[in-house]
Amino acid sequence: MALEPSVPLYIDINMSDLTKILLDESELPTAWYNIVPDLPTPPPPPLHPGTHQPIGPDDLAPLFPMALIEQEVSAERYIDIPEEVREVYKLWRPSPLYRARRLEKALGTPARIYYKYEGVSPAGSHKPNTAVPQAYYNAQAGVKRITTETGAGQWGSAMSFACAQFGLELEVWQVAASFTQKPYRGSMIRTWGATIHSSPSDLTEAGRAILASYPDSPGSLGIAISEAVEMAVKDEDTKYALGSVLNHVLLHQTVIGEEALKQFAKVGDTPDVIVGCTGGGSNFAGLTFPFLREKLGGSINPRVIAVEPAACPSLTKGEYRYDFGDTAGMTPLVKMHTLGHDFVPDPIHAGGLRYHGMSPLISHMYEEDLFEAEAIGQVECFEAAVQFARTEGIVPAPEPSHALAGTIREALKAKEDGEERVILTALCGHGHFDMAAYDAYFSSELHDYDYPEAKIADAMSRVPVIDG
Repeated sequence: MALEPSVPLYIDINMSDLTKILLDESELPTAWYNIVPDLPTPPPPPLHPGTHQPIGPDDLAPLFPMALIEQEVSAERYIDIPEEVREVYKLWRPSPLYRARRLEKALGTPARIYYKYEGVSPAGSHKPNTAVPQAYYNAQAGVKRITTETGAGQWGSAMSFACAQFGLELEVWQVAASFTQKPYRGSMIRTWGATIHSSPSDLTEAGRAILASYPDSPGSLGIAISEAVEMAVKDEDTKYALGSVLNHVLLHQTVIGEEALKQFAKVGDTPDVIVGCTGGGSNFAGLTFPFLREKLGGSINPRVIAVEPAACPSLTKGEYRYDFGDTAGMTPLVKMHTLGHDFVPDPIHAGGLRYHGMSPLISHMYEEDLFEAEAIGQVECFEAAVQFARTEGIVPAPEPSHALAGTIREALKAKEDGEERVILTALCGHGHFDMAAYDAYFSSELHDYDYPEAKIADAMSRVPVIDG
């Protein structure tokens, strides 16, 4: 005898009333999106640091497996995501899209605010979106060991998690300022089986040179990159992995925006403004590139805003020219917005944004006027993060607090103008390992740094002069 169900089998849900918009695992993207073929003009090529001629695949082979090199230079609009990668993605993807109703109410804004939350990944940020495929392709190529750098520790955490999935050894150099500020990131990295060092270290020629002239150096991503690259090129069984900046890294992150497009379709909404934080560019690219594809195709027309730290303003204050991606000058020369490859930013708490340059692809797109950029000081960013935490409940990492500050600015403009607007941002990671920064904020020890004009001018004086 069949029993009557105690609850209705069908529930009519008004999608516009949802707080979080979810996708099923079956809706996980099957391909990454490459924006390069859709751009009005192609980006300038990387150059060999010695000859200043465009580099070929063989020049990158000491650092990356061929599959990633092919993605770096690909002219294909879509690149299939391997099934092995998608299976690992399913541990946290698809990630939720939230409607920030409580923040809207606190601001008294007519704007509808959405945020794509990437803090649900095992590492607590968006970084595993590229760490997993990078580890997979290295393992497929027979690589045994990987070296990398990390700023705030999110990338190092993500890469250590990814290497554990595919049986690879990992050695991480973490920027000294963040190594001290965020000790538990190091604990997480070691838990997943990797080794971690403070950078600059005495383990490399690049690190020893920095320490000799600046023993108390707070480090920078450029210095840490130099150390990781130096160790990789010394061993034929070792490759290097980068967590941002390069085309293939930005490519892998586009799962964020592809999912968000599907989630907006579910609620019948479309963003008028998209705000992302930028350091090297991967989080910003991951959120915005699929929407920019639709904008270039004429189906939507959002304003897109990149927010960077005022202490490291590569897009808003840097020069667009060829420069090294690392401090020691070991990498190829790339055309990007740069503050000078040996510029060491002030030790702000957003360690993941303390990079002297911006992704070459994003820099090129900025020159094409495809998005706007603004720089915000860390005090305003932490004010925004605290307001967000007290309304939405999630404690943000310092990096996405920049995007939240930009989002709140836009929401208050909508209030001032008396206009409804739909604002989308990416909360690219939680701040559970960043409580020392919040303590500094609450004790009024957190402060903004003056724009480092003289320091940038000094660093720029040592950037190679290259025509074109």
